[in-house]
Amino acid sequence: MAAGGGSPSIVEFFGGEDGYRCGYCRSDNGNLSHGMWAHSMTVQDYQDLIDRGWRRSGKYVYKPIMNQTCCPQYTIRCQALHFQASKSHKKVLKKMLKFISKGDVSKVASEEEPMDSHTEDVATCDFPYKSESQVSQSELTPLAVDHTEGVENEDKGSGETKEEGNVQKVESDSVQICADKDTPVPAEPSHSAKAVHAPPKPGKGADLSKPLCRKAKDIRRERKLQKLLQNQMGTAEGSQLQGDQALLLQNSKSKTNQPKNIEDFVFVPLPDDARHKLEVRVVRSSPPSSQFKATFQESYQVYKRYQMVIHKDPPDKPTINQFTRFLCDSPLEAEHAPNGPECGYGSFHQQYWLDGKIIAVGVIDILPYCVSSVYLYYDPDFSFLSLGVYSALREIAFTRQLHEKAPDLCFYYMGFYIHSCPKMRYKGQYRPSDLLCPETYVWTPIEQCLPLLEHSKYSRFNQDGNAVDEGRLKELGRVKVLHKRTVMPYSVYKKRRKGPSDEASVQQYASLVGQTCSERMLLFRS
Repeated sequence: MAAGGGSPSIVEFFGGEDGYRCGYCRSDNGNLSHGMWAHSMTVQDYQDLIDRGWRRSGKYVYKPIMNQTCCPQYTIRCQALHFQASKSHKKVLKKMLKFISKGDVSKVASEEEPMDSHTEDVATCDFPYKSESQVSQSELTPLAVDHTEGVENEDKGSGETKEEGNVQKVESDSVQICADKDTPVPAEPSHSAKAVHAPPKPGKGADLSKPLCRKAKDIRRERKLQKLLQNQMGTAEGSQLQGDQALLLQNSKSKTNQPKNIEDFVFVPLPDDARHKLEVRVVRSSPPSSQFKATFQESYQVYKRYQMVIHKDPPDKPTINQFTRFLCDSPLEAEHAPNGPECGYGSFHQQYWLDGKIIAVGVIDILPYCVSSVYLYYDPDFSFLSLGVYSALREIAFTRQLHEKAPDLCFYYMGFYIHSCPKMRYKGQYRPSDLLCPETYVWTPIEQCLPLLEHSKYSRFNQDGNAVDEGRLKELGRVKVLHKRTVMPYSVYKKRRKGPSDEASVQQYASLVGQTCSERMLLFRS
């Protein structure tokens, strides 16, 4: 679990929105959701919220009203540690390898999956404009905690906060991840030319008394890696080396009897005469690191071209303001923990640099149990590389790599799966994956969900009729409220409040976020 810097999550709940335009079925007002503006949010609170069907767009956090909205959106997660690339996924990886090493890929866009791949939530960029908070920063700074009426253990998080003094602050605002042909850094590996397997020759079979024969190519490759690793010791800025050395070597060894995984395509050095150089860098976007600031304009220009060419936006629509609020602003606090990833938790941009130029950016959140994909934009000139699929595969590999340092972090969240929109079903191809039951919030293997969704676009996946939402609201009085710069339980606030009762709204909010989050997060009341 991530240890925070002590700042609690502060949110304003807006209730059920009026229907608005759906980006999937094009309905004018069929898209229904609950929403709240997050002024700040801990990574643990956001993890718990996405495990209850919430998702963020900038600082706006929303939850579809599943049994009413036109296109029900089910939270989907891939079990990254057990992921096996499909034939079409491997095609994309091989295409990138071929392009980098030889530069002669046929420039035909992949038809296997949408060009947008794992990042489809374009319509959500309108949210912040509809429901932005008007509250001043001074009103959001708690000055006091009121425990009147002695609600027991009102701050249930006290057990966690004790550890905060011992948290080791890692001062690294970005992780430099190189895929250089000469210097593979374990944090994110480089590419190689694809291996060519010769057909077996007839013979007498293996001599079991001797050690297994290894290909000269594999031995050379391993020697080269060992030499590179010795040279790299202590020189890779922002990347841990020792933890991943064994993994690098392990992945470089011949796996004749096993299907190739993502790492087999990306953890191997390039040939010396490679035509291109691909580098993947993870930079913290909120609060913005120096690397993020230095590349902001170039990144924005890629986004602008992407929106105009791929989504047909008029030239004046993809503004810097929209880009900043939608893809750079985040309520997530930057957090570090001794048993967490080297780069820390929070919001990041994963930049893909080809020959010194940004060609794609994956917007991601690194949370206690997962890497959550927010959005992807790329230079339309490189559509032929299927960058949507490629970046999703790299993000799965990145999740597995973070797991080495942070054992709890083992899932890759792909946003929402929308079965009623056929072009959005491709997310189900990243197996094994689970969908979140919209009533009990338990994860269900997607294979069990698909027959139900074929029958009805809205479905409860948990087949135990007696099962209930274990995290449901049980005590409204314990909900934390921020009122007149004082933190208090709802039971105290209710007695002090003047004017009409807002109990129905608070009840709705707490039911949607669940008891645990409602006791940790501060609900702003004016």
